[in-house]
Amino acid sequence: MGKFNKLKSTVDHSSKIPGQSCGCSTCCAQQSSPKTERFVQSTAEEMQQIILHRLECTLAREPSSATPHDWWLATCYAVRDKVLQRYIKTQRCQHTPDVRRLYYLSLEYLPGSLLKNNLHNAGLFDETRDALCALGQNLDKLFTEGHDLSLGNGGLGRLASCFLDSLATLNYPAIGYGIHYEFGLFRQEFSSGKQLECPDKWMILGRNPWQIARPENTQRIKLYGTVSNHYDEHGDWAPVWENTRDIVGVPWDIPIVGYGAETVNFLRLWEAHSTEEFGLEEFNRGDYIQAVYDKVNTETISKILYPNDSTEQGKELRLVQQYFFVACSIRDIIRRHKNLHADRTNFPQTTAIQLNDTHPTIAIVEMMRIFVDEERMEWKVAWDMCREIFAYTNHTLLPEALETWTVALFQRVLPRHYQIICEINRRFLAEEVEVKWPQDNEKKRQLSIIGDGENPVIRMAHLAVVGSHSVNGVARMHSELLKSQLFPDFHALYPTRFNNKTNGITPRRWLKLCNPKLSALIDSKIGAGWVTDLSQLNQLVKCSDNRDFQEQFMAIKRDNKVHLAAFIGDTLGLEIDPDALFDVQIKRLHEYKRQHLNLLHILSLFRRISKDPDNPAIHPRAFIFGAKAAPGYQMAKKIIHAINLAAQFINTNKEIRGKLKIAFIPNYCVSIAEKIIPAADLSEQISTAGKEASGTGNMKLALNGACTIGTLDGANVEILEEVGEDNIFIFGNTEQEISALKHGGYNPGDYYASDEDLKAVLDWMRSDFFATPNGENPMREIAEDLIHRDPFFVLADYNAYSQAHERVNDAYRNRPLWAKMAILNTALMGKFSSDRTINEYARDIWRLKNVNVGE
Repeated sequence: MGKFNKLKSTVDHSSKIPGQSCGCSTCCAQQSSPKTERFVQSTAEEMQQIILHRLECTLAREPSSATPHDWWLATCYAVRDKVLQRYIKTQRCQHTPDVRRLYYLSLEYLPGSLLKNNLHNAGLFDETRDALCALGQNLDKLFTEGHDLSLGNGGLGRLASCFLDSLATLNYPAIGYGIHYEFGLFRQEFSSGKQLECPDKWMILGRNPWQIARPENTQRIKLYGTVSNHYDEHGDWAPVWENTRDIVGVPWDIPIVGYGAETVNFLRLWEAHSTEEFGLEEFNRGDYIQAVYDKVNTETISKILYPNDSTEQGKELRLVQQYFFVACSIRDIIRRHKNLHADRTNFPQTTAIQLNDTHPTIAIVEMMRIFVDEERMEWKVAWDMCREIFAYTNHTLLPEALETWTVALFQRVLPRHYQIICEINRRFLAEEVEVKWPQDNEKKRQLSIIGDGENPVIRMAHLAVVGSHSVNGVARMHSELLKSQLFPDFHALYPTRFNNKTNGITPRRWLKLCNPKLSALIDSKIGAGWVTDLSQLNQLVKCSDNRDFQEQFMAIKRDNKVHLAAFIGDTLGLEIDPDALFDVQIKRLHEYKRQHLNLLHILSLFRRISKDPDNPAIHPRAFIFGAKAAPGYQMAKKIIHAINLAAQFINTNKEIRGKLKIAFIPNYCVSIAEKIIPAADLSEQISTAGKEASGTGNMKLALNGACTIGTLDGANVEILEEVGEDNIFIFGNTEQEISALKHGGYNPGDYYASDEDLKAVLDWMRSDFFATPNGENPMREIAEDLIHRDPFFVLADYNAYSQAHERVNDAYRNRPLWAKMAILNTALMGKFSSDRTINEYARDIWRLKNVNVGE
């Protein structure tokens, strides 16, 4: 591999536009990023010329009239120009008959803002910053012009993006597939403390500089219709799917730049278009709405991520979405194979497809349909090929989160696919379940892909397990629970099919990019090799007792807290003391993640402080939340409202001397996470044991020097093993204890009645104290639900949680102790790199080899 050249800035600062500020290392004495291996070469002078060219020839602007958004666009295009040279070479090297490629199918991706990430990964950060400085522009200010690519919801989408980063960085040939959502999930706003969902137009002004249209690879797919019986010339049954509604999928590609930019893979996103753009006949007779009805109706498919499926129309749209992106992707994968191979039977030798959760599972059936109906393969040959090609990652232990579709809906939308599922299920029960458990009809009922009952459903998780050669969980504990609780009979049937791949995060974005000062400090101690080999952070262990290093580490943490406090001030108008303990819970809002347990403790802590506000033993706290609730999830939305009501009261209470603050930052996203995570002191990972598959926020926060308070759930178990019990605050019932409580007849009212502190807090919540002027009282509804139902054992863990927080308070007041704990959390996170995870997938599941693109 080549090395970075030691380039000198060729910026002519006399060319700056008068009166404009810049931010380059020459003028502003900013820290330069360390050099590392790279394959994109440029100088500041060359970047300056490309930016100006793009400004004038792409955007039709001259520098004197260009807006900050114009400069951002021109800079993105300039970086893309340099990156695409590597992209072309990558595709040339990978597109050969002997290369086996991974295709990653995911309904969600959360890449965040790409400009900063691509500058770091391509090694163009300093040159671009200096080029913009010479043009009178500040790169840091331009970063705020870009919108996050809002293609996902939470951990699932961010994990997929981390994996794409690692696949490219490690030189694995891979393509991600997803949907080109026009509006993404939603932009969250608060009105009187309640969540409002607004359209999130991530393609601001209709333009995303990173995406590339590929109309030549457009795919046409079918929906609805009927299946008629036909026979071919050999007398074999050849069903015909006809009278369909056809849809066109237009692909957009986004380059995925590996670190050093030796490999640039891509993410392909499908946009739905109607086959009939415009009804001229209807228009001519004055029926203007009907003239565009088909077009508008079809394009809703790629309009928004996760339509509210609390209605039948929402469920149908969600099923159509999933099939649309899967069908387009499968046809594209087959097209790519046929371009290089005349022999269709070697498809499993060239192709690995990973199903990221159950959402893309219909891909198995679509592949079978193409093999059997279009390619006219024998069923067993086609089925064996599918099983060798597909692998399934499970991301949830919640049975209600495992997708099912009613037979009536599925049969109407995908009639031929329903027939194929019936045949898959018939053969599976007869040839595998019957052989393992002869004449055991109850076992067949439990394992059947099609459930029985008054309204039978298709179980997509069962289909994923049956149709894949590998089923993996995403943390060791999660994978064991898959085998023992969620899929015990499948594990008995396929004992070698289940395996574990503990999640990881990319250190490029989640340390180097989001925490540059800490990254520079680490570089100064151990070099920059940790960016692609996170295990090297272990060398920092020897620095954890060093007072000078502790002071440097904590000074950077405080500086990050100052910046976050300023952001909170600008966003919420709330003043936060950077010397307070920053207690952070940032994740999707769900009852099992137990943001309401955090709320109970906050209210209890307020009661303690209000009775003795000058008590020096209680260190000031700033509780920082970031979370979106699904539009149809009413209890989650009530929890958001309740936390904001508590914030409204506590933040304005003068009796507690400002020792307690609550900041619920709206519209939590990747860019906001990049501000919060480097500033966090304490990481809240408090899900009910046995419910969180893995978590990745826990890894990001610990990597940036936050100590974890958490249950023995998901990847917390493995974080504990890495950092040691002295550097983490574990509390609460274990998964086994939760299971015992559940089966023993859990009564949350017993905890309410026996714990004086808990009872006082819940009684306060049940009163009219927090009632809004219009009579709403989410606090009361939450308290009543906890006392009488408490499905996620909040009250059972409350006392242990409160005691753990007392340990946190004592540790934080001992500054050298806390500094050591924070350093060790960073130093011992080497295991949790997505590079390690991807190497394990490539070795154990995908049988994937690196393809070195070279100079």
